[in-house]
Amino acid sequence: MSDYFRIDGLHIHYGKALAVNNLSLSMAEGETLALLGPSGCGKTTTMRAIAGLLQPTSGSLWLEGCNITNLPANKREVGLVFQSYALFPHLNVFDNVAFGLRLRSVKAADCEMRVREALRMVGLADFAQRLPRELSGGQQQRVALARTVAVRPRLLLLDEPLSNLDTRLRLEMRSELKQLQRQLNITMVVVTHDQLEALALADRVAVMRDGALAQLGTPQAVYERPATRVVAAFMGMDNIIERSSGKLPAAAFGQFAALAWRPQAVRLGAGSGDSSCTGTVAGASYLGDAMELLIDSPLGRIKAQTHSHAAYKAGDLVQFELPLSQAVGLNA
Repeated sequence: MSDYFRIDGLHIHYGKALAVNNLSLSMAEGETLALLGPSGCGKTTTMRAIAGLLQPTSGSLWLEGCNITNLPANKREVGLVFQSYALFPHLNVFDNVAFGLRLRSVKAADCEMRVREALRMVGLADFAQRLPRELSGGQQQRVALARTVAVRPRLLLLDEPLSNLDTRLRLEMRSELKQLQRQLNITMVVVTHDQLEALALADRVAVMRDGALAQLGTPQAVYERPATRVVAAFMGMDNIIERSSGKLPAAAFGQFAALAWRPQAVRLGAGSGDSSCTGTVAGASYLGDAMELLIDSPLGRIKAQTHSHAAYKAGDLVQFELPLSQAVGLNA
């Protein structure tokens, strides 16, 4: 993989607190990378350093072979779409999109052509004269995207791009973002805490924890083969049993230090092997297409999901199995 964009040994401190710890990764041209992790993991701080909004303590940032670590933000050709969209409320859509081009003293005819082209790309060609308050949340986000795309950045950063949208709009915008990225062949970094968003948008996912890189891989690899307990838990493997706990025979673990299961893998009302157990329902939640149960058992607190129409309630005794065939092994 050629290094179109690269981070080398990035350290960032806030006072004495280490916010980003020795982060290194690289991207190919046209790739979409998701920086994924919980609040406080360092992903937004990393994005701000890439954009030139804060200076790293040490390490370097490279774009197309050029060291941009000390370049001011307006010289980097890095576009940033803020979580809040940051549209000017008194400017119409056209002038919002044209703002960055005018700052760069782009000629009026070229500016108009690039604004019209950007609005057409995001499906807002007929909305040029509207004010931001006259747009939906999804339309405002498209304006923010068009404003950034119009200046033709070499690298596009998206900060929690779908977090302000409702569920239906999030699904629509995922598809539109992917289509726009393919159309422009633009290299893109998406910062998000939403696992599904990262899996749906990215070619590779970088899971961050405590300022460091916990795992970097394809969406399928990170989802199906998490490298650590932290990544497994963050990617939805809520049921983790340690070999050292003695709750399952050592032979069940093979060479692994722990086994993990997703709630969907738990089989209710079945099983008679070593990973079968009886527990008490501690809570039941209706999810629409499934029922989620919290079960207290000798194996610990187990989270299960079932598509059964059975009416479970707190206090019910249930038998369940953790199928070893669906376990994910975790190393020490």
